[in-house]
Parts: sequence; C-alpha cells; structure tokens
Amino acid sequence: MKAPETVTAIPATPDTAPKRPRGRPRKTVDERDDGNRRHELLRAAAKLFRRKGFAATTTRDIAAAAGMQSGSPFYHFKSKDVLLFAVMEEGMQTAIARQQQTLMALKNPTPVEQLRGLVRAHFEVLHGPGSDFIPVMLYEHRSLLARQRTVLAKLQVQYESAWNPVLEALHASGHLRAPVKLARLLILGALSWSVQWFDPKKGASLDGLADAAVALFLKE
Repeated sequence: MKAPETVTAIPATPDTAPKRPRGRPRKTVDERDDGNRRHELLRAAAKLFRRKGFAATTTRDIAAAAGMQSGSPFYHFKSKDVLLFAVMEEGMQTAIARQQQTLMALKNPTPVEQLRGLVRAHFEVLHGPGSDFIPVMLYEHRSLLARQRTVLAKLQVQYESAWNPVLEALHASGHLRAPVKLARLLILGALSWSVQWFDPKKGASLDGLADAAVALFLKE
C-alpha cells in the first residue's frame, strides 16, 4: 500500500506576506486639499451671490467659478442654502478676527486712536480682500433660516461690542455728543453704506476714508 503524500506548508517570506501600513492611512490629494477647496467655494459663492443674487446663482455657476465639477460643492455643503449661511458666518468670523488684531496692535492708544483703528478695520472688512460677504449679508439676510439668523446675530453682537467701551470713553470726554447706542448704530450704518459708492479707482484710500469718518463723527 502506497504511503499518502504529505504537503509541506511554505512559510510566507517578507516579500510575499501582506503588509499592513502602520498608523493612519495617508490622505488622498483631494482630502489634503479639502480646506483650500472649501475656501475657494466660499469666495466664489460670495462673489456670485453679490453680483447675481442668491436666487439667480446656481451651484453649477459656483462650481465653475471655483474650477470644480458641477457636483463638487455638495461634497462640502449639502445645499446652496447651507453655502449661503457659511459665506456669512465665515465673513463675520474673519471680521471679528481682523478687528481684534487691529486693536491689539495699537500701543497705549487714546480713545480717538481706538475709534480710528475700529473705523479703519471696518473699511478693510467692507472693501479689502474677501469683502463680498457684507453686501451678501445686507441683501440676502431674509434667505436664511431663523436659527441661522440667530447665529449671525450673536456674531454681530460680538463684533459691535468692541465699539461700546471706546464710544463710552469718547462720550465721557465730550468728543462724542450722541448717546453711545445710537452713535454705534449710526456710525456702523454710515460706514457700511460705503459699499454702495466707494470706488478706489477714483483716488480715495481706506486711510483717507477712516480719517474723514473720524473727523465727521467726533467733536474737537
């Protein structure tokens, strides 16, 4: 009777054994660029919402302006409505950060110098890089849901709260005659309306605007 054949197992060599990568898997190019793409979408959407209006702008328009495929915006934002809110929220957070940086950069400022810094920072928000979100907020605010408007209202309060102590000090010193609350509303309203008429090509600078505004609002 013939003895049964035996099968010898061949041990896996380092070259043939499957290797499992250590640590977290590497991100794809799209994943690494996710933050940049989101920022590009926000900027493109803000510009189009300002020029064409929210209702007339399509996600296809936004994708094309950002150099993406037509369905790509939905990877970052589930709807155009969510994108509109993100534009405004991002804009307000950027404005708050810019305002804080301006105030922190001042060295032992007087209340007048603080006001001038606030005015100059506000003009930068209105007319500097990435400034499209302010007109979008002015004209498309009603397109938001109630809870979205609540979030933006809190950010607006945070932004405007930096003005109160400065205006109170100016009022106490006699440089500001109007009541502080009304003065804040009137000043911010007047500054924000400059989005309707300011044109840097006509020779005015943001520094010139800031100086003129402070001279207009304050008493010598």
